[in-house]
Amino acid sequence: MSRVFKASLLLMSVLSLAACGFHLRQNVALPPAMQHVHVTVNNNNNLLRGLERTLAASGITVEEKAGVDIAELNVPAAYFSTDTLTVNGAARVTEYTVRYQVQFEVHDGAGQPLVPRQRIDLQRDFSYDPTNTIGTSAQVEAIQGSLNDDMVTAILLRLQAAGRHPGQTAAAAAAQEAAPPAQSTQPASSSSTH
Repeated sequence: MSRVFKASLLLMSVLSLAACGFHLRQNVALPPAMQHVHVTVNNNNNLLRGLERTLAASGITVEEKAGVDIAELNVPAAYFSTDTLTVNGAARVTEYTVRYQVQFEVHDGAGQPLVPRQRIDLQRDFSYDPTNTIGTSAQVEAIQGSLNDDMVTAILLRLQAAGRHPGQTAAAAAAQEAAPPAQSTQPASSSSTH
C-alpha cells in the first residue's frame, strides 16, 4: 500500500471517530479529599461496579474498605420503577416509563460531608407490545442498563461540580431537599436529572 493511501485511511478513521462523538477519557476533577474513596451502594451491584470502574479509570484509588483518610461515597437508595404512561382506547397499556432514582452522599476520611445527600432522577419511556412480552422484558433490562450508565455519569458530574464549587453544591443540595419533587413527562427515549 502506498503512503498516501495509508495516510488517507488513518485520516478517515480519525474523522469517523470524531464524528461519532468519541473522545479520549480525561481524569475527573474530584474534590482533593476524594483521591482515595470507598464506595457503598445498597442493593445495586451494577451501579457499584460502574462507579468503581469509572472512578478507577479516572485516576481515583478505589479502596475495598473504609478507613482513615479514605472518603466514603455512599448510595443508600438506588431503585427502578416502571409506571404506565399511556393506555389505548381498548384500555390496554401502550407505553411505559422506567424511572431510576438514586440518592448519594460523600464524606471525607474524617466523616465530614463533602457532598451532602442529593437525589438524581432519570427516566426513559418505551412502547409496549402485548404480543411480545419476552421482548418487552429484554427491552426493560436494556433500558435499565442504559439508565445505570447514565446515572454513573450524572453522579460523576455532581462530584466534579463539588470539586469546583463546594459552597454552591451544598446550597443546591439544601434547596433540592427543601423543594417538593417535580413531576415531568418526557418524550420517548429521553432522560432528565433533577
